[in-house]
Formats: sequence, structure tokens, C-alpha cells
Amino acid sequence: MHDDIAGTDVLIIGAGLAGMTAALSLPPQLRITLLSKGRAEECASAWAQGGIAAVLDADDSLEAHVQDTLTAGAGLCDEAAVRRILAQGPAAIAWLQEHEIAFTTQANGSLHLTREGGHSARRIAHAADRTGLAVHQALLRACRRRANISLLEHCRALELLQDEGRQCVGAVVQAADGSRRPLYAGHTILATGGMGRIYPFTTNPAGATGDGQTMAWRAGCALRDLEFMQFHPTALQVDG
Repeated sequence: MHDDIAGTDVLIIGAGLAGMTAALSLPPQLRITLLSKGRAEECASAWAQGGIAAVLDADDSLEAHVQDTLTAGAGLCDEAAVRRILAQGPAAIAWLQEHEIAFTTQANGSLHLTREGGHSARRIAHAADRTGLAVHQALLRACRRRANISLLEHCRALELLQDEGRQCVGAVVQAADGSRRPLYAGHTILATGGMGRIYPFTTNPAGATGDGQTMAWRAGCALRDLEFMQFHPTALQVDG
């Protein structure tokens, strides 16, 4: 792991599961800088409990998973996107297993699958009841083993850098000591998670402040579907 922030091939802003998956999926010859504005362990990904849905049982089918998802989406889903994402489910689970995620298994060694709300079949692969934490810890270990991945903690992206053609060429970052500097990159990936902390009552972690969405909007990107906000873990705020 290197820690030079003068320049990088790929800058990934956000060190949750999305950011780390991107880092580990890129060619190892690329210099990758992974930014976390706090400790890498402090993200929403590690809070997820239940598990990951994928068609892994012979009695299940992709079509059944698609229909369950469309029904749960109450007409709001993009069916093409649903089919594309769900079709990759089994391969995604296999990739996670290759990265040493300790999924709960049965006596014969096969994955223990559970059934959760909205699903018509047992298709939830899980690591006991702390799946997000197990996956996050395993991928974090994998990132720290990769010599081409620089994990910069307590380093916050403030603004996307653009050239004269408005092409993104990196970001302005702020280190733990408050100093700011440009971090130039050939490619930049936003993986900053949600923005639940903009609400007065939320169960989202402190870092979920919409940094990525804000920087993208300031750089001229269009934002959509902002009304779809998840509060996890689920809770009810009441007076008193």
C-alpha cells in the first residue's frame, strides 16, 4: 500500500463496500487511491445485517427473483436494470467468497440460505446476522494487502476538479490536519453512499452527508430519484 496523494490513476471517493469493490475489481497495475473521510471502519456498509439476495438454489429462478423485486418496487423499478443486476447475483456471491467472506454454511458446506420479506424463496446468503460487517472487514483486509491501493483515512473530498472541457480530473481533498490540496486522477469514481444525515432524525452513520451528490451537482451533473432515501437500521421517532 502506498500513501502518495500527488496523483493517481484512479481516485475512488468513499471506502465502503462500493468503493472497495471498485478498487479490488480494477487491474492491479493501476495506482488506486481510496478516500475515507473518517476511519475506514466507520461506514454504513458495516451496519447492514440480514444478508445478500441471489438465486443460488436449484428450486429458485432468476425470473422469480425478478418478479419478487418488481412487486416489492410497486411499479417504480426499471425492469431492465432489475434483470441486469439480479442476473449478476450468483457471480457476485462467488466473488465475495473468493475474498474470504465467512458466509454461514450448512453441515454439508453449502451456503445457508434464508428467506426475508418480499422474497418467495430462500435466497439470502448471510454471515450470521452481521453480514455487512463480515463483508466490509474481509474487503478492507484485501485492500490493505494490495500494493497498488492507497487507503487514505480522515481525508475528505471537497470539490471535483475539472479541466477546460469540464472533464473530471480528480478532487480537492482535505487531510486530517485541515490542509487542502488537489489530488489529480485519470479517472474518478464517486462511492460516497447516502445522505441520511441531512435529516434531523436518522439512524444513518455520521458520514452520510451527501458529499458525493453535492460535488457531482456542483460539477454540473444531473441528480434524480432523491426522494428514495433509506434509513437503516429501521426506527420510529416518537415524541418523549
